Amino acid sequence: MSVRLTDLIAPSFYGVHQAVKTGTATHFLLGGGRGSTKSSFTPTEIILGLIADPNANAIALRKVKDTLRESVYESFEWAIDKLGVSHLFDARVSPMQIIYRPTGQKIIFRGADNAVKIKSLRLRKGFFKFVWFEEADEFGIEDIRSINQTLLRGGDGYRVFYSYNPPKSRKRWVHDYRKNPPDSWLTHHSDYRSVPRHWLGEQFFLEAESLEKRNEAAYRHEYLGEDTGTGGEVFKNLNLRRISDEEIAVFDRIKRGLDFGFAAHPTHYAVMHFDATRRRLYIFGEIHKAGMANSPLVAAIKAENTGSRPVTADSAEPRTINELRNLGLNVLPARKGPDSVEHGMKFLEDLDEIVIDPIRCPNTVREFDGYELAPDGNGGWKAGYPDKDNHSIDAVRYALEDEMRQAKVRVGNKAKVGVR
Repeated sequence: MSVRLTDLIAPSFYGVHQAVKTGTATHFLLGGGRGSTKSSFTPTEIILGLIADPNANAIALRKVKDTLRESVYESFEWAIDKLGVSHLFDARVSPMQIIYRPTGQKIIFRGADNAVKIKSLRLRKGFFKFVWFEEADEFGIEDIRSINQTLLRGGDGYRVFYSYNPPKSRKRWVHDYRKNPPDSWLTHHSDYRSVPRHWLGEQFFLEAESLEKRNEAAYRHEYLGEDTGTGGEVFKNLNLRRISDEEIAVFDRIKRGLDFGFAAHPTHYAVMHFDATRRRLYIFGEIHKAGMANSPLVAAIKAENTGSRPVTADSAEPRTINELRNLGLNVLPARKGPDSVEHGMKFLEDLDEIVIDPIRCPNTVREFDGYELAPDGNGGWKAGYPDKDNHSIDAVRYALEDEMRQAKVRVGNKAKVGVR
């Protein structure tokens, strides 16, 4: 039986297929809406890879083991059948595994709710060349790192797949990695519109078109896989893009702010330019580190701030400010007043644009992009701004306090933050 891969792989995945085949990347972050075929592409690639490499084995993971059989296991059965190689594979349910008969290579299925069983996995032959995290956004990035450290050993040429439907909340790690992928990562987004119509069936398209007419936001999230947010996002004025050296060279209103860390909380130093005329903020520099002592902190700031321009810091730490001054840093305490947090947050929200360089400032991007009001459990939002994962935001507020006073911002739209 001859099978053409173009009958199994949607056109939007041709480039990813070549990257998997040639080893252009190790990690493949595959996002998309319903019908994007990301969850059929992945097992197809893994089956082809197992047949090609007699030392390769695979493992498919879900956050909860009870969801394995109806998701990844059935996806592998589909791929094996479509490739016309059912006679070469033995699919078993107890224990759940698929064995390649000619060599004994295995596809193993595990839930991450029992990490001990993952760490205790041993193979009689070969290594885990292929790893698939299905619904990857349900995993924490720390869990993923731990699992990969366990599995990716004893071989080479690894291919790790992460398939997911974009979550509404921007706090999930997949949003950060999609916008700023680490080295050896390939990110890909697809939706049903690039899939041959007869693959999905006419009814699928009718349902999608119906939802688009009734609820465009839901359609964009569910079918196009777009990041539509939860509705609780505070900063809807973000522009995450590279800020060029040429732009920075002409910035003439540069501000610097410093938020002190403690214990596991990081210290954050922020560098920015404020264009008051266009109400546009450019953030292009950061230092972000937990457990940073004062001496290396001052050295790092001086390396950036060669002109010893003022740095505005959290006034709640006067002793630390004095220590930094003794080390030669030109640091000033922020002048906090009543409602200064709400006043500062509203100022930032009301700017026409906050431009953040994701390469120079990955932690700033993560905190600004993921900052959300806390849900109240009744479909609304709790009062006030959460004091969590906001180190860069605080540093920016301190840096801009003079601009805020000059702007004479009126704190409005209080209902948004639950203030009555």
